[in-house]
Amino acid sequence: MTTAVVVEGLHKTYGTVRAVNGVSFTVEHGEIFALLGRNGAGKTTTMEILEGFRARDGGRAEVLGLDPGDPATKRRLSERVGLVLQDIAVEPYLTVRETIARNAGYYAAPRDIDEVIGLVDLVGHEKKKVRVLSGGQKRRLDLALGIIGDPDLLFLDEPTTGFDPNARRGAWKLVRTLRDAGMTILLTTHYMEEAQVLADQVAVIAAGRIVAAGTPDTLGGRDIARTRIRFEPPPECAVTDLPVAAVPGDDGLVTVESAEPTEMLHRLTEWALGRGVALARLTVDRPSLEDVYLYLTSDDQRAPERTLERSAP
Repeated sequence: MTTAVVVEGLHKTYGTVRAVNGVSFTVEHGEIFALLGRNGAGKTTTMEILEGFRARDGGRAEVLGLDPGDPATKRRLSERVGLVLQDIAVEPYLTVRETIARNAGYYAAPRDIDEVIGLVDLVGHEKKKVRVLSGGQKRRLDLALGIIGDPDLLFLDEPTTGFDPNARRGAWKLVRTLRDAGMTILLTTHYMEEAQVLADQVAVIAAGRIVAAGTPDTLGGRDIARTRIRFEPPPECAVTDLPVAAVPGDDGLVTVESAEPTEMLHRLTEWALGRGVALARLTVDRPSLEDVYLYLTSDDQRAPERTLERSAP
C-alpha cells in the first residue's frame, strides 16, 4: 500500500454551515503533506475527522487503511498514529522526563526516551517541571509526545507556534529526519516558509473545498506565472519615462510583470546603461508560495483549482 491517507468527497455540516464540502486528497507513505487554509476554512474539521475526533457526515476517510470513524479500529489506529495538537493537556507538576515516560507506557514498542529528548532539543531540561517551561519548550515537549510511540503517521497541527527562528529551523530539520526515516507527516501551518521548506505536497482549502493542490513550487500555476521585476526608478525619473509598463508601489519600488523576463530585463538594462543610471534594489522573482496562498484564499467563493493569471509581456 503506497497511500497513507485517502479523503474522497468528505462532508461535514454544522446546522446550515457546510464546514467541509466535498474535500478530496491523498497522502502517500513517506511524504510530508501540508493542508493550508485560513481559520474557518474547514482545515481543522478535516484534520479532526482524520484524527478520529469528529464524525463525518459523508464521503470517505481512510487512515493507514483504517476508518478513523470506526470505534472497532480506534485502538489499532491510535497505536500507529502520533498527534501534535495545538493544545495538549499535560500534568504541570510532572517533569519533562516523567511526562514523556508516562506516554511511552501507552505503546508496545516506544522510541527510547533519551533519544526523543535529544531529537526535540530538550536535553538539560529533563528534570524541569512542565509548568516552568517556556512556550517553545512546551511545544517541543508536545512534539516529543507525538513521536514517542514511533508512529507510522504523524499529525502536526501548527507545530512551530511560539518558536524563535532558530528553534523553528531545528524543528524543520527534525521533521525532515522523521520523513527520511519513513514516517508520513500531515501538517497544518500558517507559516508559508514552513510549507515551502517541508512539504512534498500542498493542498489549500477555502470555504470547505480544496481550491488548489500540488507541490509548493507548482501550486496554483506558480511555476509558470509571470515573473516580477522590481526596482527603484532612477532619481527624477517618472514611471512613464521607463521603457516598459510598470506599476509603482508604496515602498518606492516599481513592479514589471512579464512571461519573458530575459527579454524584459534586456530592455530595462539597455535603457539604464544608455542613460548612465542604475536600477537600484533590482530583484527578479516569481510569486512566492505566500503570494499564491493569499491569492487563492482572498475570496472564499473562488472556483476550485484556480491558478494564477498569466499573460504575454
